[in-house]
Amino acid sequence: MDGLELPAMRGPVPGPRARAAIDILATHECPAIIQRRARRAAALGTASDDPIVWDRAVGANVWDVDGNRYVDLTSGFGVALVGHRHPAVVAAVERQLGRLIHAMGDAWPDASRIELLGRLAAFAPPELSVAILGLSGSDAVDAAIKTARLATDRRGILVFEGAYHGLALGVLGLQSARPAFSEPFADVTHPAITKLPWGCPPDVVAAVLAEGTIGLVLVEPIQGRGGIRPAPPGWLARLAQLTRASGALFALDEIQTGMGRTGVPLAGGSEGVVPDLVCVGKALAGGFPLSACLGTPRAMEAWGASTGEAIHTQTFLGHPIGCAAALAVLDLLEGGLLEQVQERAGALEAHLGPLRGRGLMRALELGEGIDALAASRALLQRGFLVLPAGPTSLQIVPPVCLTDPQLGALAQALREIP
Repeated sequence: MDGLELPAMRGPVPGPRARAAIDILATHECPAIIQRRARRAAALGTASDDPIVWDRAVGANVWDVDGNRYVDLTSGFGVALVGHRHPAVVAAVERQLGRLIHAMGDAWPDASRIELLGRLAAFAPPELSVAILGLSGSDAVDAAIKTARLATDRRGILVFEGAYHGLALGVLGLQSARPAFSEPFADVTHPAITKLPWGCPPDVVAAVLAEGTIGLVLVEPIQGRGGIRPAPPGWLARLAQLTRASGALFALDEIQTGMGRTGVPLAGGSEGVVPDLVCVGKALAGGFPLSACLGTPRAMEAWGASTGEAIHTQTFLGHPIGCAAALAVLDLLEGGLLEQVQERAGALEAHLGPLRGRGLMRALELGEGIDALAASRALLQRGFLVLPAGPTSLQIVPPVCLTDPQLGALAQALREIP
């Protein structure tokens, strides 16, 4: 160990180059970033809360434009499970770039797309053998909503408080992790959404389903943006049973929990739950935009009612570069990465103590009176990238390559927070 993977701070955070870059960004990007900076600065009582600006990354390390080196406990919003710029992913992308950059999706697909669909079917439970590819988590959830509508001819969607299923307009009304995200657009979001308390008694769910208007029940096995909150034991299985008995489709949003993040292929599998539909993304392509809605043939055959014209497509769906990256990630997952996630999950608890969540999707409670936003800011100054998981807890969602020395340094930094 030469210390090169530990934090190394060259000056104040953010540094002068980051501040200058953010001034440019504030001029040319949506003004919401300016408002965000002002709100965070006011909340922290600081003169400025300019973010850092990333320059490069490898493994579990990120460098900013001022040369500061950080340890990443976010995986870039959960994306870099295999690590930033994993050599296998880089090599796969370079090979694909040398052959084909863009194809024509559903009209004239390329070989990488076809191979990926077969590999996803083999990686997922055998029941989930048909997929619709997308570019984002919102795309995958949108595909699930459309599939349920075609399969059941019902408009209603049942979700749970604290949920986050993306911010595209078609899925925006499903989320309640941050009411401010959807309130300005309430009059144009999905009109038939029912929201129940997270972990509510199954008989409450049964009563809603008995009305016969719900076509889709959508749930995260572990709420991510809602605070890293795992579903109660046995709850998902009971929801799936009730949903199917009602004639609706049961879908798991595994955009963050899936593709090995919790130490198993899909988090629902930990409880033996096989949904009608499952949405995956984030870690799927090692840093490239790619998502998928996987489903049973019975659920997906509803799309066969089309007259032959593709009624769900985009120019870049199943993009060759993303598919090549995802194939490399699947090679890693099938080659021992799941076991590495389980081992690193044990290391997290050994260094940090009790944590909420599973695998490498965890939250650390800071204790009464310790503000998570202020703590994340203090950790940033010490070279650790961490996001709040609620008012008094931090998300710990690292790449699998996070080392024991990095964890030890994090534990020491946490002890130094006032």
